[in-house]
Amino acid sequence: MTDKNLLGPWIRRFLLEHLVAERNLSRNTQASYRDTLALLLPFASKQEGCAIDCMTVEELTPEVARKFLDHLERDRRCSDATRNQRLVTIHSLARFIGTRSPVHLAWCSEIRAIPFKKTAKAAIGYLEEAEMDALLGQPDRRTTLGARDHALLLFLYNSGARADEVAKLTVGNLQLGAFPSVRLHGKGNKIRICPLWPATATSLARLVIDRDKSDAVFLGRMKEPLTRFGIHRVVTQYAAMASKAVPTLTKKRVSPHTIRHTTAVHLLRVGVDINTIRVWLGHVSLDTTHI
Repeated sequence: MTDKNLLGPWIRRFLLEHLVAERNLSRNTQASYRDTLALLLPFASKQEGCAIDCMTVEELTPEVARKFLDHLERDRRCSDATRNQRLVTIHSLARFIGTRSPVHLAWCSEIRAIPFKKTAKAAIGYLEEAEMDALLGQPDRRTTLGARDHALLLFLYNSGARADEVAKLTVGNLQLGAFPSVRLHGKGNKIRICPLWPATATSLARLVIDRDKSDAVFLGRMKEPLTRFGIHRVVTQYAAMASKAVPTLTKKRVSPHTIRHTTAVHLLRVGVDINTIRVWLGHVSLDTTHI
């Protein structure tokens, strides 16, 4: 049996060659693909009654793939959206193999013919101006921690950055001179430059004074870099506080990504064109920004 028939070598190439080297996907996306395969392969092995390392490509049949998707919904209680996300990985693997091994084109077509389930599109949550102002007004800027948190919330609102991008932000990425801006490392290691408002630049300048360029901008109590989970916790903590002053916040799930959506909506409302917003947020496709 040749390597081209065995599934294992294709899986390895898919994970290392395709996801990392060719598509340069983010670590979180890579992990999602790996998680799907970690669930799929033992399931398929059991269905086919053969060891994982001996499985051939065509033993991962469309019937097995459909049973796997049913298993996710029935036994693992996954939502339709999660089921579809797992199917994206299966489709992507099939396309990867099919484009490199013509002998597997028929198999690839059959796997890629497995349909996605229709799901209701989730509403894109964002904050109104009064709600955002209430959120920004919660940190006590007279304290060191409060000043940091205000700078963090203001930076999220100004830049529309993802929590992971903010967690990786270093002092050297900031340009706080005459034309303040920030250099952000987005998904797929793509870099973009985002302008900073004077108020944001002032808050950040106070926060990073006398700090080394390699230091993270946002630090925890023990001077360690805030993680994206820590950033999420800061946002939800102040959202809960702000909801006492603005009751409409109690009906909204407020996260760093909600602030990202808020940035987009508020930019659109003041007349910024959609393509500029796309670049501002670091979207590859304009379709994503339109959503």
